[in-house]
Amino acid sequence: MRILVVEDEIALGDTLREALIDEGFAVDVVRTGPDGLWAATEYPYDVVVLDIMLPGLNGYEVCRQLRERDVWTPVLMLTAKDGEYDLADALDLGADDYLTKPFSYVVLIARIRALTRRGAPQRPAVLSAGDLVVDPARRHVTRGGAPVTVTTREFALLEFLMRRRGDVVSKRDIIENVWDMNFDGDPNIVEVYVSYLRKKIDQPYGRAAIETVRGAGYRIAADGG
Repeated sequence: MRILVVEDEIALGDTLREALIDEGFAVDVVRTGPDGLWAATEYPYDVVVLDIMLPGLNGYEVCRQLRERDVWTPVLMLTAKDGEYDLADALDLGADDYLTKPFSYVVLIARIRALTRRGAPQRPAVLSAGDLVVDPARRHVTRGGAPVTVTTREFALLEFLMRRRGDVVSKRDIIENVWDMNFDGDPNIVEVYVSYLRKKIDQPYGRAAIETVRGAGYRIAADGG
């Protein structure tokens, strides 16, 4: 899943980015209201974490303009303000949730995952393809009921493919959602991680869930291979 963080405090923005990456999210961080509005309009995010006090355009206005433009990505307001009128203003302008600083990162992660489920009803809490099951909230993978141990990046890749079960996704889509839009490394890293996953979820079970579609990308077989 891909998260946009709009936060002008450099240290907090960087800490948020690292905490979310550790949880398997792809994360982009911008520092101003106008940059946040542009990014949230131009790129498909699963959640926007939006500070209220921002240079150029405050978070209320960013949220209002997103909704005005029919961008319905779930928005979590993150702010030092904790008055009931501030909360009401945020929700009235189209925000989906509200968290005050200082906050618990455990709660932040849980709320982000809840927003992805509420904001996209087609995304179930537990993802499955045949006997391959991925539980994003618990970061747990099983094959035929047996637990499968994967790294954070492997889990992020598998979750991304499972959320698009049966659909072909390009290498570029994978990089932008599992790594981030500024990734400038070797795009063949996708093939490396697909290979890692196959060795864990397919080969030991005589299955072929991850299919290569030559010239197009990859997909998870709807029946789990």
